Amino acid sequence: MENRVIIGGQWGDEGKGKIVDALSRDVDWVLRYQGGANAGHTIHIGQEKHVLHLIPSGILHEGVRCLLGGGMVIDPWSLRDEILALEQRGHEVRDRLHISATATLLMPYHKRLDELRETRLKRKSIGTTGRGIGPAYLDKIQRTGLRMGDLLMPTENLERKAIEKILSANEILSEFYDAEPLPARVLAEELVVLAQFVAPMVVNPYDVLRPVREGTETALFEGAQGTMLDIDHGTFPFVTSSNSTIGGALTGTGLPPRVLGDINGIFKAYCTRVGNGPFPSELLGEKGDALRDAGGEYGATTGRARRCGWFDLVSARYAVDINGMTGVIITKLDVLDDMAAIQVATAYELDEDEITTYPVLSEALPRCRPVYREFAGWEKPTVDCRRLIDLPAAARKYLEFLERELGTLIVGVSVGRDREQMIWTETGVTT
Repeated sequence: MENRVIIGGQWGDEGKGKIVDALSRDVDWVLRYQGGANAGHTIHIGQEKHVLHLIPSGILHEGVRCLLGGGMVIDPWSLRDEILALEQRGHEVRDRLHISATATLLMPYHKRLDELRETRLKRKSIGTTGRGIGPAYLDKIQRTGLRMGDLLMPTENLERKAIEKILSANEILSEFYDAEPLPARVLAEELVVLAQFVAPMVVNPYDVLRPVREGTETALFEGAQGTMLDIDHGTFPFVTSSNSTIGGALTGTGLPPRVLGDINGIFKAYCTRVGNGPFPSELLGEKGDALRDAGGEYGATTGRARRCGWFDLVSARYAVDINGMTGVIITKLDVLDDMAAIQVATAYELDEDEITTYPVLSEALPRCRPVYREFAGWEKPTVDCRRLIDLPAAARKYLEFLERELGTLIVGVSVGRDREQMIWTETGVTT
C-alpha cells in the first residue's frame, strides 16, 4: 500500500476515524498532523465502541505505529487518560505511540481561557469545544507556549518553567476576566508526574520518520476537523485554529510533498456542522431533526447536537480542488435509506446571482441560499451491501451524480458504523 492522506471534506465529523481504522491495518505508520482533543473519532468493532480524541485509530491494529505530530496541541492529562483506557481494554499502546517533541503542550489555563472567552462573546461566540485549542495555538504562534519536548527537562527546571507560565496566565484570568487564579504549584507538580508517564514516548519526528521519507515504510496521514474549518481556507472566523487541509499534513509532520501519495477526502452523504457559523444547506425544524436522529448526529467530544443539511456540492468541489483530492469516500449512505426524496445543493443564490464557485469572503457566505436538485430516495436498506451492484439503483444514481460533479473518483462508500460495512472500488461508481 502506498502512502495516503485522509482529509475531512466538510465541517468535520465525516467519519474519518472509521476510514483511518479501515485503511491503517496495512501501513507502518498512522500520523496525526493537527488539532487536539477537540477531535472525536468513533470506531465500532463488532459490539465494541472506541472514542478517540488524540490517538489515531490506527492504534487499534497490532503492529501499527502512531505519531502525534508537531502540528498538534496536546493535553497531557487527556492523553494519559486515553492511553490508560485503551490499555484497560487490552490494547498495547506505549510501545507503539510516539509524540513529536515539537508539538505544543496544552495546559489547564488554555481550557479556562477558552471557556471564559466564549462566555464573554455570548451570541457572537464561535462555538468552540472548550478544550483550549485556540488559546494553545495562540501561545504557539506568539512563541510563548510549552512544547512536548519540554517534558524531557530535569524535574526542577520543568516545574519552575510551568509555574512561570501558569502565573502569567493567572494575571490574564484575574485582570481581564476577573476570574479565580489556578493553583500554580499544584498543576506544575501534576505536570511533573505526567512527564514521567509521557516522556518515554516523546521523539524527534525527523529521526523516527526517516524510513517514510526514504520510502522504506508506509504512512497514513490523519487529519482532524474538516476543510471548511481550516483556519485559512474555511468559513472564517467560525473555524478551528489549525490547517486541516493538505498543507497541514506537511507542516504537521515535517515530511515532504513527494511522500503524500493518494489524497482521499471524506464526505458524508449529507452535511453536518457543529458550532456556530454559516451553513447554506442546513435543514431546520422537523426535517433537520429527523436527519440528526437517523444519523445519530451528536458530537463524540462534546455530545452537542450537530446541525444537519443536504449535501453541498459548492463547498465540496472547493474542498476537492484546494486539497488536490485524488479520490473521495462517501460515509453514512445508509442514513438516507428511509428518505423518500434527497436533495443536493448544486449552486448558491447570492444577491440575485446564481454561483457555483465557493465564495471565500466571510461576509458573503451567510447571504448564500442553496439551489437544490432533487433525487428519488431508494427506501431500501444498504447496510448489508458490500459491492456496488448490491446497492439499490437509486442509490447508485445518487453516487454517480456526486462522482461526476466532484470531478474525482468515489473510491469507497460506508454503509454502517462497523469497520466491515464498506464498499471499496478502484474505478469509481460510474458505470
